[in-house]
Amino acid sequence: MARNPKVTRTKSWYPPLRVRHVAITRTVLPLRLKCGHNQNVKSHIREKRPFIYLRSSTHSGCVEIVKEILKIYPQAVEHIDDEGQCILHVAIKYRQLEVFEHVSKMEVPMRWLVRRLDNNGNTILHMVGMPIHDYVPEKMLGPALQLQEELLWFERVKSVTKEAFVCHQNNMKETAEALFATTKSKLRNSARDWLIRTSEGCSIVAVLIATVAFTAAYTIPGGPDQKTGFPVLLYHPFFVVSTASDVLSLACALTSVVMFLSILTAPFRLEDFKHSLPNKLMLGFTFLFFSVVMMMISFSATIILMVHGSERWKKIILYSLSFLPVGIFALAYFPLYLSVTKPHKHLLKNIKEIFPCRC
Repeated sequence: MARNPKVTRTKSWYPPLRVRHVAITRTVLPLRLKCGHNQNVKSHIREKRPFIYLRSSTHSGCVEIVKEILKIYPQAVEHIDDEGQCILHVAIKYRQLEVFEHVSKMEVPMRWLVRRLDNNGNTILHMVGMPIHDYVPEKMLGPALQLQEELLWFERVKSVTKEAFVCHQNNMKETAEALFATTKSKLRNSARDWLIRTSEGCSIVAVLIATVAFTAAYTIPGGPDQKTGFPVLLYHPFFVVSTASDVLSLACALTSVVMFLSILTAPFRLEDFKHSLPNKLMLGFTFLFFSVVMMMISFSATIILMVHGSERWKKIILYSLSFLPVGIFALAYFPLYLSVTKPHKHLLKNIKEIFPCRC
């Protein structure tokens, strides 16, 4: 058996090009060179034990090779290795989502693959909580987001597992849920600390923005009229923009503070990391970003009111300088925001598949 290369990849990305080249060289190229491309490929695969290639490709995440082997030799999906594991065990253990979804579409083999136990009595659901020493995600996320990925993966596998095997105990008398909670306890503590630090830092920024917005609400651009007491620039278009954006900035900042405080006071149960805490973090970031944008719009409108008689180039410079902090803030937090909203994109994709848009 050829030695499997160590692969660092997540469930939704292909492995590095070098690893894919090694896997293709060890599987497809020998088949085509020895069999004359497409001649007698099926007999050669059967002779050379195709399950060796299938397991190696599943471990590496080379979906094209897995599909080609299963297309030429469908019986390979039924192979059980020396540890008593089937292709589903390997795909789930190494977070190979595309291989898992491809095998899940094979209705006949899935009837008994989901019931298969390995030599230690582990079901396919136990594989989600099985510790992996040679697996490191290719794209490193925050601990809370990484734990959310694991919880969503557990839920996905649980949806195809028979109900009788959900509470099944392995040879160590552990259910899949208990094994998952045990192996992910360290990640759970890291996720809790990461969320607390992030929420505390963002809540401080939100409170400062709310303080500035609240103070600016009582500062009238241009001052009041000495006779009537009304603002001098009351009927200027930018006066309405300045006032409305300041109110919105204050509202968004206070809302983000509430979101971050709800994270700090959460019980941090394992189930909370699936949807509740990431959703609150996403809403907190969203309102914090809008509060920064509204504050800078209010600042820009106020400056324009004060220098409305100056040259055009001065206004352009003021606009650019006013929105410089917004751009820096967006660039700094955009990758984290994308990571938080990733599960929602998958949900929207499923909704679009169920309810296709007929435009």
